[in-house]
Amino acid sequence: MLPRRPFGGPKARKLADNGPVSLHLQQDPIVAVATAPGRGAVGIVRVSGRGIAPLVLALCGRSLPPRQAVYGPFKAADGQAIDQGLALWFPAPHSYTGEDVLELQAHGGPVVLQLLLARCLEAAAAPDGDSGAPTLPRLRLAEPGEFTQRAFLNDKLDLAQAEAVADLIEASTEAAARSAGRSLSGAFSHEIDALRQRIVHLRMLVEATLDFPEEEIDFLEKANARGQLDAIDATLAQVMARAHQGALLREGLQVVLAGQPNVGKSSLLNALAGAELAIVTDIPGTTRDKVSQTIQIEGVPLHVIDTAGLRDDHQAHDEVERIGIGRSWDAIAQADAVIFLHDLTRRGQPDYEAAETAIAQRLAEGGSTRILHVHNKADQATGVVSAGEGEITLSARTGQGLQALRAALLARAGWQAATEGVFIARKRHVQALARTATHLAAAREHAAVSDAALDLFAEELRLAHDALSEITGVFTSDDLLGEIFGKFCIGK
Repeated sequence: MLPRRPFGGPKARKLADNGPVSLHLQQDPIVAVATAPGRGAVGIVRVSGRGIAPLVLALCGRSLPPRQAVYGPFKAADGQAIDQGLALWFPAPHSYTGEDVLELQAHGGPVVLQLLLARCLEAAAAPDGDSGAPTLPRLRLAEPGEFTQRAFLNDKLDLAQAEAVADLIEASTEAAARSAGRSLSGAFSHEIDALRQRIVHLRMLVEATLDFPEEEIDFLEKANARGQLDAIDATLAQVMARAHQGALLREGLQVVLAGQPNVGKSSLLNALAGAELAIVTDIPGTTRDKVSQTIQIEGVPLHVIDTAGLRDDHQAHDEVERIGIGRSWDAIAQADAVIFLHDLTRRGQPDYEAAETAIAQRLAEGGSTRILHVHNKADQATGVVSAGEGEITLSARTGQGLQALRAALLARAGWQAATEGVFIARKRHVQALARTATHLAAAREHAAVSDAALDLFAEELRLAHDALSEITGVFTSDDLLGEIFGKFCIGK
């Protein structure tokens, strides 16, 4: 990617067009502590903006060579050392943000970092600089995600890559971290850009034909438009499949354990987590509120929720249990998958079977495809133990059948074991790809009407192009940018 002049890219100009306040805030130099709160071996204070070279002299007492770590003191206003550490100077445009960047790596105590932060703000606030140094631009504290937002606006990253920065930081599994690294390196963006270029090529042919209607040719046949659509659809399907896998790695799967009291939900949660998270007793109604734990299976995060046992309100011991049962149904409504746990030791008991039927009917109202029937206590059951097709028999106490349950959950999520080439993705990416597929399908319908519907064909291609462009930020609303970068940590 060719370097761009700071604030000279089209995205930055678009922000400037929104008004003087936006332009002023975007041009302000910013400073923040870039490491997590608390104590550590190393802490980083980062500054980014135009015209901050005098700040190097004020804090380090000398100029710094570009992109080289230099050890020395960080000086207070009176010339005394606040700390000793490494200073790195990245002149624009060869920096993370595309602006001048100064990075101070000091000891990781919170007091030291706050002193450095205050010193940066103090030096920039001095009317004539320190000791006759040139006037410094005024600094302000950075907003969450503002460093990465500037990298996006200055064309150092596209939007998908910028989001991958946050996803890499927040990755909860090794597979998620590797996939986020692929997205950050541009793997996802390259796939999207290739699709966009193919749609642009087809749009160009359509628009040219619309501009010269007197030419009596069958455009759809001449340009092999249907063949090009077939090729684009095939590539899009592959990208969508990998994006779905990436979304699973990032978002995980919401799994709720549901069933009557004492069927072993808490025992199953403990078995899946490998730790005693939930209290397990023989007393019905022990679990009064939902208990959550995130586990991982083959790198996929699963957010498992143990809920209060389901039964009629009049059977609940007290108001607390009734509230817990209500929360259980709320969690079930929001779940991606529901494990309906059955107790093999109570099979055939009239009251138990009647309650099972009532629960099954209510669960089916939310979609039967989410429900996975699991029969527990196989180690205590008498007689022949058998389960229906697609159902699982296990023992939460001994661990028998747990591996089959893990595999079934991944299958329900649509996870494929081979993760090589998967890039991290977000729900908005998957939704944008789905809209692209919808518009391409509509374009295909118009293509079936021959050249008479070329204008509608062209419009659907434009909408498909716009949907893809939203992913990388070529076509993105300012509200979406604020939502995305506002969730980043301060200093990144």
